[in-house]
Amino acid sequence: MRASFILASLFAAAKVLSHPGADHAAEAAERAEYFKQHQVKRDLSHCAGKLDARGHTKRAIVRRQELYRSLQLAHGLENRAPSDINKSHHSDQDYDLHTPPELLFGTNNSCILSPEVILGPYYVAGEFVRKDITDDQRGVPLYLDTQVIDINTCDPVARTYIEIWHANATGVYSGVVAEGNGVESDQANLNRTYLRGIQPTDPDGISTFKSIWPGHYAGRTTHIHVIAHINATMLPNGTIMNTVASHVGQMYFDQSLIYEVEKYSPYTDNTQSLTLNAEDDILAQGAETSDPLMTWVYLGKEAKDGILAWLNFGIDTTIVSNLSAASFYYKDGGVTNPNPEPIVPPS
Repeated sequence: MRASFILASLFAAAKVLSHPGADHAAEAAERAEYFKQHQVKRDLSHCAGKLDARGHTKRAIVRRQELYRSLQLAHGLENRAPSDINKSHHSDQDYDLHTPPELLFGTNNSCILSPEVILGPYYVAGEFVRKDITDDQRGVPLYLDTQVIDINTCDPVARTYIEIWHANATGVYSGVVAEGNGVESDQANLNRTYLRGIQPTDPDGISTFKSIWPGHYAGRTTHIHVIAHINATMLPNGTIMNTVASHVGQMYFDQSLIYEVEKYSPYTDNTQSLTLNAEDDILAQGAETSDPLMTWVYLGKEAKDGILAWLNFGIDTTIVSNLSAASFYYKDGGVTNPNPEPIVPPS
């Protein structure tokens, strides 16, 4: 019988009515202690050989290269090699027009992530299963490509649901009415769903999203939340109402790229202070044993043309985390959760 561990995300230090940049130390410490106690593998380095042998790495290289080309065509950009790419955060090589695709799209630094960190205070249960999560939001186009690997078997996790959410260009989350999240009196925000969505993984554990570059807010560096739902079921209204997960993580970007995007409108309208990667305690926790920064490439010559970012991350399918939702999105709209604290199971 498969072992199943229950981990309740402690929410006491990050209540729904707190600022999104609030102190999450208690929840972060509880999660870190749990994974220490259960000796959970924190990266995918042990899976590299098996992924290569079964052709998963090669297929990922080809698929991401084809995705890059198709996005260039969709945006009316020149069909060119991606020369304007940053130096990878795990590489000192300069990429140019002659960089082979197997290097650009197949580097191991995009295959060793398994960060388990806090859920954060603005999770909304009941989001739509959809690839395009932009709604009416303006910003630099961002295309996300993720692959999920079982850290115990080193096999891709197929037919599971990956959920992501992040703030808009001015640092505001949809679906939640709370102090510090935009205009607190704006009750209509409960019914907004921008920059939130869920996608099923294919047989290779792949899911993709179309979004915009996330904005920052006080106390946190630029990031995207990601969770994995095992054995979830889509409802007739096209949403998934599931408050358990086998992965709770966050994805990040190079500081140089953050600076670049922040130069453009509407990001320049963001009045909240910018927290750097080096100042973010939650990023530091995830980076202790893994690499939570996404690999990326410009679709054109500069960031404003659009960005393709990709990341592989591992999950332990024997772990189940209880999630505490700030609100729920039903077919008739959003409803604030009156009891956001999760029920802690008996020891």
